[in-house]
Amino acid sequence: MATMARTSTGLAYPDRFYAAASFAGFDGSPNSATKDIASKFSNEVALILYALYQQATVGPCNVPKPSSWSPIEQGKWKSWQQLGNMASTEAMRLFVKILEEEDPGWYSRTSNSVEPVKDVPMNNNSNVEPIIENGNSFVETKTVSAENGSLMEAQDKDVVSEGLGSVVIYDQWISPPTTGQRPKARYEHGAAVVQDKMYIYGGNHNGRYLSDLNVLDLRSWTWSKVEANIGSKSVESSSPVNVAPCAGHSLIAWENKLLSIAGHTKDPSETIQVKEFDPQTGLWSILKTYGKGPVSRGGQSVTLVGSTLVIFGGQDANRTLLNDLHILDLETMTWDDFDAVGVPPSPRSDHAAAVHAERYLLIFGGGSHATCFNDLHVLDLQAMEWSRPTQQGEIPTPRAGHAGVTVGENWFIVGGGDNKSGVSETVVLNMSTLVWSVVTSVEGRVPLASEGLSLVVGSIGGEDILISFGGYNGRYNNEVNVLKPSHKSTFQSKITEAPVPDSVSAVHNATNPTRDMESELEVGQEGKIREIVMDNTDSEPMKSKGEDTNERIITTLKAEKEELESSLNKEKLHSLQLKEEIAEAETRNKDLYKELQSVRGQLAAEQSRCFKLEVDVAELRQKLQTMETLQKELELLQRQKAASEEALNAKQRQGSGGVWGWLAGGPPQNADDA
Repeated sequence: MATMARTSTGLAYPDRFYAAASFAGFDGSPNSATKDIASKFSNEVALILYALYQQATVGPCNVPKPSSWSPIEQGKWKSWQQLGNMASTEAMRLFVKILEEEDPGWYSRTSNSVEPVKDVPMNNNSNVEPIIENGNSFVETKTVSAENGSLMEAQDKDVVSEGLGSVVIYDQWISPPTTGQRPKARYEHGAAVVQDKMYIYGGNHNGRYLSDLNVLDLRSWTWSKVEANIGSKSVESSSPVNVAPCAGHSLIAWENKLLSIAGHTKDPSETIQVKEFDPQTGLWSILKTYGKGPVSRGGQSVTLVGSTLVIFGGQDANRTLLNDLHILDLETMTWDDFDAVGVPPSPRSDHAAAVHAERYLLIFGGGSHATCFNDLHVLDLQAMEWSRPTQQGEIPTPRAGHAGVTVGENWFIVGGGDNKSGVSETVVLNMSTLVWSVVTSVEGRVPLASEGLSLVVGSIGGEDILISFGGYNGRYNNEVNVLKPSHKSTFQSKITEAPVPDSVSAVHNATNPTRDMESELEVGQEGKIREIVMDNTDSEPMKSKGEDTNERIITTLKAEKEELESSLNKEKLHSLQLKEEIAEAETRNKDLYKELQSVRGQLAAEQSRCFKLEVDVAELRQKLQTMETLQKELELLQRQKAASEEALNAKQRQGSGGVWGWLAGGPPQNADDA
């Protein structure tokens, strides 16, 4: 007798969202059913539904502002753009919530198209997995055809790819089957995704640096080795490019190319080297940079923020740990270093970094020569100020060599170790609330509990997946593992455990790009939690229990809301006091400035008088020198006069003796005798 399983007609996400979107009039195109939607709802609601639909199916608004003067197109673009980086799952839930507020009976009118409750035979080609949410367990049926290993039907869309040939549950790691020759096992390599292909470059194996470049096609899950042309000319000089083996570098996808930044090499350069690989041409090149480049290093973090790279920390060739901060503008290829205010993280390497809201740089973990860290630091890239906010939830243990990626406002951290053992938990941080939670855990010495593994984000079937590769945990690995996040941490963070601290609340208020939109929709955090709980109570037998849960959560949230409002009022009062003190300080500064200006005027007058005195002294010195010269000339003339007078007296005496002799009858003197 065939075993039977009871299935429910209550749709779970994302099926519930797609049913709601179809009911509202969306057919999947960007401009779908505009007239039908406008006829069903008010203009404001229609714009909001359009924006949430685009956010859920396409993602954040990256299209340029429409150039047409049509107010409809302008309004649609603005509504979508205001959602910022809202997660697609959150957009789905808000879409359904607003539709239910506008038309509470929409689901009953679409129930004709949904199959009724029925018995489903369970044979070798089907899997029935219990799904547990909010403590309630129910069964969803997944049917997989064993024929050619391809997927025929998956009711809850948990299949990552048809090529995987298996059903993948949310928030669980699996090892997908791959074809082609795997790369050599390694750790401290670089990984990045360009056009649905994951590139693996360099790394360390048995203490030897690697320089090979491998690629995994995420559509066919096939490995291949890239025969890169290393004889291409460098942008910096006319010499051939030397792609030296390296490890501990960073691989960044930029404009469909790969940038390899820094890294340990056998013969390190003086400053950080930036290499570029073009997948289209298969050529490596060394990019010429300007400005004072940072000292060469490995184990640093490199974060892409807009069109700039933010480099922090690492370890140089002399094993000196660093905590300096440098920025490379990719448009001008110019280096710049910054001395941010506040207390920076201690020198470290093998940490993880991420950016939130294109403004806040987060640094987590890492290690020194003696210890590992689990501290969290935040750098405001606009104010260039470091802070160390309070972490909440299940704070991770100290670790280094871990890897992290962001999906929306969630930062996933995988692997790492503390010099004793590898870390088995995969954790996630909600960057808006700074609340940690554990996604899943692995057992044993497996590649996911390794140091130096890589982690990237791919997309299959319109859903994000995390892909890890390699690592070292006593042996070198070259396995690929995949996890499809459910983003439950966004909705099920331990928000009811304790009120969010003021410091975290301030960061959240400053970084939440959807606050204005949510206030217009009158959907706060309380409304989100209430709606999420209600989504899990679609079936009739669970309604009463769900309502009790709702009431408890709402009561808790209201109490927390009152506490937060009280804290907010205290902060406002404190802000007013600070403003008064600032005003007084500004008044004192103005008085001091006036006094300073007066002193400066007096000093200028004294300087002018001193200058005049110096001129007078110079003139007197010149006159004194002239008088000394005249004195010497006078003395010379006086000596000449005295000599002349003496000669004259002598002649007179001689003339007087001759006359008297002649009168006396004496003989006259000869001229010679005279």
